[in-house]
Amino acid sequence: MELTNKVALVTGGTKGIGAATAVALARAGAEVVINGRRDDAEARATREAISALGRRCELLLADCARPEEATRLVADTVKQFGRLDVLVHSAGGPVNGKLLEITPEDWHGAFDTHVHAVFYLCRAAIPQLKPRREGAIILVSSTAGIRGVVTNVAYQAAKGAIPQLTRALAREFADDNVRVNCVAPGVIRTAFHKEMSEAQRKLNLEQRIPLHREGAPEQVASVILELVKNDYLTGETFTIDGGLTMRIA
Repeated sequence: MELTNKVALVTGGTKGIGAATAVALARAGAEVVINGRRDDAEARATREAISALGRRCELLLADCARPEEATRLVADTVKQFGRLDVLVHSAGGPVNGKLLEITPEDWHGAFDTHVHAVFYLCRAAIPQLKPRREGAIILVSSTAGIRGVVTNVAYQAAKGAIPQLTRALAREFADDNVRVNCVAPGVIRTAFHKEMSEAQRKLNLEQRIPLHREGAPEQVASVILELVKNDYLTGETFTIDGGLTMRIA
């Protein structure tokens, strides 16, 4: 897909992987809507970075775990820009707790944020993408949805649903030339991992990650950009993890 004058909506686009993705899409020529829950310094910094590239950027606040807000977000994007070509769902957050520790509320909250939001957003976005017969949806999962991790059962289960949802949507809308792909980042230098202990970080770098370093949001964004641009890719999940998921011990 050629991105010049196309419109991209990036949820979670005010920080971390979402912000890096929004900037990458703008650099490639897209006009960008960034979505978050608040207008804060990170959101303003992302808007300024995109504006500095000469591309239009709007911040639209919404909680995509609520169906009416997800629908409104897509409708407002089309109202302001006249079209929608790319949807990247990067919004999310950690949900910690083992099976016997986590509350039912946190369990359902994990699925609201990471799975149900995808359902609401795609139901709103697909009718905008189908008539153009050119569209791209990128969903952000995690290596935690592929590997077993001891401390966050709800997060793993929710993130594990996203690659299968990616395949289901890719098959359903292939005849409309709407492509759906997924990325599964590993340990990336974002606020998501800021509370990691030094002992855990040392273990990651020395024993768990074959490349012995953490990734950067821009490295994930570059893969997302390629998935948007390459019109012969659909239904795939790409890990960006320094080799983490290929380890068997």
